[in-house]
Amino acid sequence: MALKGLREIEPYVAGSQPQEKDIIKLNTNENAYGPSPAVKEALAGFETETLRKYSSLDQASLRQALAEQLGVAADQIIVGNGSDDILSMAFLAFFNSDEPILFPDLTYGFYKVWADLYHINYHEIPLNDHFEIETVDYLADNGGIILTNPNAPTGIFKSLEEIEAIVRANQDVVVIIDEAYINFGGETALPLLGKYDNVFITRTFSKDASLAGLRVGYGVGSPQLMTVIKAIKNSVNPYNVNALSEQLATAAVQSWDYYEETCQKIMATRDWFKAELEALDFSVLPSATNFVLTRPAGVSAEDLFKHLQTNHIYVRYFPKVERIKDYLRISIGSQAEMEKVVQVIQEFLP
Repeated sequence: MALKGLREIEPYVAGSQPQEKDIIKLNTNENAYGPSPAVKEALAGFETETLRKYSSLDQASLRQALAEQLGVAADQIIVGNGSDDILSMAFLAFFNSDEPILFPDLTYGFYKVWADLYHINYHEIPLNDHFEIETVDYLADNGGIILTNPNAPTGIFKSLEEIEAIVRANQDVVVIIDEAYINFGGETALPLLGKYDNVFITRTFSKDASLAGLRVGYGVGSPQLMTVIKAIKNSVNPYNVNALSEQLATAAVQSWDYYEETCQKIMATRDWFKAELEALDFSVLPSATNFVLTRPAGVSAEDLFKHLQTNHIYVRYFPKVERIKDYLRISIGSQAEMEKVVQVIQEFLP
């Protein structure tokens, strides 16, 4: 018998998580380097007895560490179970209008899923022929805007000047800026927080802080926005960040010099890898992230994807996304890993 009331939803499809050993995993934009020594020390010293109690409701220690790092007030920060948790709550909190929210046609795939899930009207705006966000496209009436900057899966960064132009023209709605990759070469929108009350910035510890498995993210915004999103949090899951995650993420923030060094290593390897691909006549989009989006030359994206996987190298292929079905998204691993990737690609080319 068919059941009444079941929701139909097309879910977000995450990158695969192969369990094989001795692979080069470049399909989910994880950090090539491990967490800082301070995080390892915090893990070793964690008092497991505290796990019998609920975690904190406000993550005060982590928010204070972030406030000092970012130059904002601690009460402007909300912490969640990964930035996905923060973004999901932000959709519920800020996008409650009959007018459509706006986001690019090529961007983080979860935006469309949340809009469908929460019955939010939306409009996907095509990137231009160079896979760039056009400022003028976001000057129309809308119920809110969300932009990933640098964007994914393209890797392209939009200047702060242009981001501010969008924010300034839309001060009656919330503009969310997803800065998951900002520490790999972009310019943060944090300075806009002191000028506009409608800006909400999200970040994650999964990329630059090497803590994807920990699931911690945060959002930064004005007191007005914080009041609304914290009410959503307390209506859904007040204890959304576990005690271990809070302690280790705090240690990561307090040892940020380590992560600045690893981000620089990744950026250097990314630029080297881009040049190597271009020497093979591959087309590579300019990237300010820890990945590149590339269109192979001489072979199809599908065939190269399969060849790399046969050689235990996992990258991301989007056969159902028409505009990038001929591209591969390749996360940046260590220098040695990327040298191996180039070798395997060269061996496959005609």
